[in-house]
Amino acid sequence: MDMIEGKLDALRRDVDRLQAESAARRLLARYMFLCDCPLPQPDLDEARRAEAIGALFAEDGTWEGVGGLHGAGFGQHRGPAQVAAFMRTVLARRDPAMVFNTHYLCSEQLTADDDGRGAEGLWVQFQPWVHDDGRALLRSSRLHARFRLTGQGWRIARYRTENLFVAPLPSGWAETMIEHSVLLAG
Repeated sequence: MDMIEGKLDALRRDVDRLQAESAARRLLARYMFLCDCPLPQPDLDEARRAEAIGALFAEDGTWEGVGGLHGAGFGQHRGPAQVAAFMRTVLARRDPAMVFNTHYLCSEQLTADDDGRGAEGLWVQFQPWVHDDGRALLRSSRLHARFRLTGQGWRIARYRTENLFVAPLPSGWAETMIEHSVLLAG
């Protein structure tokens, strides 16, 4: 009986870790989705989108740009209200205005805590940015994120981003580009 209980306990721990990793992936994917432009969720204006991003963070959770370009331009923001306020400023930029931005993540290194109540990971991110003045950039950064199960569900405990490079994209690099999303409409 002890051997069976031991195997069941090991199986429970494995399931808890897998569930934690899955929850962390979904949370980061939701964050990225909410940061994309045009936003494929038609019921969110910029203010509600910023609030939705902030709500992904734990009460003591931090969003932080580190090193060179990201550190100087983004700073650190703690808790849902500060993260939402920061995101409102990002989303409100108009000169030039962002018309397209999509996040592509790769090189995932995600590990759950042994108790299945937290997870931590590293990713590389690529983002084409297109502005209404026609300027286009390809940005790449490395992300380090920590996730934690809270009384409100899974939340981001720490999100750090470090710029790897910014490169101009040539005029006409994309033959077509979405102007607004209808993916989730109706």
